[in-house]
Formats: sequence, structure tokens, C-alpha cells
Amino acid sequence: MRALVITTVVGALALTGCQTTPTNGQSSGGISDYKKTAIGSLIGAAAGYGLSRSNANSSAQNNRAAAIGAVLGAGAGLYLDNKEKKLRQQMQGTGVEVNRNPDGSVNLIMPGSITFDTNKSNIKPNFYTTLNKVAQTLTEDNKSAILVTGYTDSTGNDSINIPLSQARAQSVANYLAGQGVPSARINAQGHGASNPIADNGTAAGREQNRRVEISIYATQ
Repeated sequence: MRALVITTVVGALALTGCQTTPTNGQSSGGISDYKKTAIGSLIGAAAGYGLSRSNANSSAQNNRAAAIGAVLGAGAGLYLDNKEKKLRQQMQGTGVEVNRNPDGSVNLIMPGSITFDTNKSNIKPNFYTTLNKVAQTLTEDNKSAILVTGYTDSTGNDSINIPLSQARAQSVANYLAGQGVPSARINAQGHGASNPIADNGTAAGREQNRRVEISIYATQ
């Protein structure tokens, strides 16, 4: 599996609870929003690295940490804020959840119920329109790198779930590349049933866990 090295650490204003946009250049505390962005980026760099070191058993966090370089980009926070805002607008009514990862990257959660049939890795045709919108946002510039991660529920074992999750992540990555997102900026990974976001003991929970996530990082 090829390694994806990103040359800029993402800004993590979401990590600090300080997501601001420039207005008159001053915040209530007298610190400019631009400086807050730079501070948020510094915190994000340290926190993302620290989280990956302290949670050695978390494959998702380790993979995100591996995707982040050590060069700081002060404008990354505002860049990702803008991407998040646009994607939230585009994903309304699609069933895709848009949020921020602890490392500051923008995250799209795409449940299997709208992306793939059971035990299949072929994207449902009615989901193409949604992915087209994502691709449109990602091809606006050359300042982002994309980590596509596939997950399954806990049904079955790793010998089935990991290849299936990898195939689903690769299908999404290939589709984005086909829509003009440079393949060199995309990394696809499958983690099977690890990192569930809901209770695998219920049908509704398993449906949520069968998902593909797209994490968007800022690059220099």
C-alpha cells in the first residue's frame, strides 16, 4: 500500500473549539482571527501527533498521523473551514454526514445503505451524483489530499471484512479519480470492523458501521 505524505499539517481549530472567520481582524480577546488560525494549526500538529503516539492500537488515528507531514501551514485552518462549509451545503439531503476529525481534517461519513449493496463493492448508481459534488469541491484547487477509509460491521471475520472494506474504499477513490481528482492525492484503506461508530448489536447500528469515510487534509 502506497504511503501518502502530506507536506502541511492541517489546522485544528475544531480541536480547540475555536472556528472563526475573519471579520474585522480582531476577536473579543484582542487576537486576530489569522493568528488564531496559526495557533490552531500549531495545536493541531501537536495534538494529531500526540494522539497517534498515545493510542498505538488505533489504526485509524495511526493512518491519519502517517498522512500528515511536519511542515506547518498557517492558512490550513481557514482553507479547511471553507471546504467544510461548502461540503455541508452540497451534502444536505444526501444522507452524508460532514464533520471534523480530531486532527482537524474535514470528514465525510457515507453509510453503506446509500453507497453499496450488501457484500458488494460496486457503488450504487444513485450515489454517483453525490460523489460528483464531492469531486467538484476537491478539484477546485490542488491544496488538499484525500484519505478514503472503508469499514464494515462486526458480522463475519477479518478475512472477509478487511478485503471488502478495502475494495469499497478503492471503488470510491477510483470514482473520484475518474472525476478529475488526481490519484496521487488519494489514499484508500480498508479497516474492516474496527472503529465502529454505533452499536453492532443492533441492525441500525450495524448499518451505520458499514460505511466509507473521506477525510480531507490541507497541503502546501
